[in-house]
Amino acid sequence: MTDPVVRIHGAASEIDAAAWDSLLAAQAAPSPFMRHAYLDAMEQSDSASPQSGWAPRFLTLWRGRELMAACPMYLKGHSYGEYVFDWAWANAYQQHGLAYYPKAVVAVPFTPVPGTRLLARDAASRALLVQALVAWCKEEELSSLHLLFGADEDIEACADAGLMLRHTVQFHWKNVAPTLGTDVSSLPPEGARFALGRPGGETSWSDFEAFLASLSHDKRKKIRQERRKVHDAGVRFRWSRGADIREADWDFFYRCYARTYREHGNPPYLKPEFFGRMAEDLPEAWLLFIAERGGKPIASSLIALSADASVAYGRYWGALERVDCLHFEACYYQPLAWCIEHGVQRFEGGAQGEHKMARALMPAKTTSAHWLAHPAFADAVERFLEREDEGIANYLDHLGERSPFRHAE
Repeated sequence: MTDPVVRIHGAASEIDAAAWDSLLAAQAAPSPFMRHAYLDAMEQSDSASPQSGWAPRFLTLWRGRELMAACPMYLKGHSYGEYVFDWAWANAYQQHGLAYYPKAVVAVPFTPVPGTRLLARDAASRALLVQALVAWCKEEELSSLHLLFGADEDIEACADAGLMLRHTVQFHWKNVAPTLGTDVSSLPPEGARFALGRPGGETSWSDFEAFLASLSHDKRKKIRQERRKVHDAGVRFRWSRGADIREADWDFFYRCYARTYREHGNPPYLKPEFFGRMAEDLPEAWLLFIAERGGKPIASSLIALSADASVAYGRYWGALERVDCLHFEACYYQPLAWCIEHGVQRFEGGAQGEHKMARALMPAKTTSAHWLAHPAFADAVERFLEREDEGIANYLDHLGERSPFRHAE
């Protein structure tokens, strides 16, 4: 058997799209954000490019003509758009007269969504991919390598290769009614309505009211109050999916998205051309909600969908007019109601935000892996991560005591 060949690519377009997507489809945790069209659109739109501080260096592993493993990698001159914060590490390097940048990042730019990062035919190929990544970073004399929001098999391969692990917390909603053993008779009548058919005997919510009925009284009351404020303000929603999203709706969405970033004092990460490419090359991955008042669009939220539509990902939102509680309606209640109606099993609300727990998005631990070339700094960071990990564990325990449900699972 021939030894595998490692290749470095300066652009996603240098890799055959069909080969890449075929490899992605074979993974346990694929996501639309790892599709070739998504990554290529990041570059072609100049959203993630050398000009924006994301210089592509995709790594592939070949055995003959067969693509055995691959991953997106970028040389970074900053730490923006990553959502796993290492600014303190960079500052420590600078204070000691060392260069932290450029560094190597294996990630999907601007997309803090857990999923497969190391596409591989098998565990052996994945292990070789990690070894190749570290070896290349050493050859290039880079300060560090960071794999962000990896799937379990990625993290296991990185840990086996000696990389350090770092944990963060996100908030995800699951379309799961009370488990067996819950005293359903104590729920309000609408709370006992379930739609059967989930794996392992689990049940899904029959509708949004059934979901609300499972929450504690104060959480249920607050959500209804928030939704009533939006409704009483005369706001109504419509949604479009895939190719049914009109060009005018995409244009309106971008106005909302860009305005939200600018209101926070930042230019938008993603360019209009990126979303144009999504509408053209990957329409099936998107669900768009538009809020209207008096027939006029005033806000929108964009949701991504997995290939099998079992997972929805809250991504972007924006508004041109201010309406009390409109953000919650557009980003949580409308998408959750849609997920229940269409049998979506999980809704991931993105990075950070304890307020999401009040909407029944529960804490989920995510993991990244890190390699630092400098031995002394690697030791210091390892000690820091040990202390941080204890804090994350305590934080998760604390959050677990604040369940919004009437009956903890």
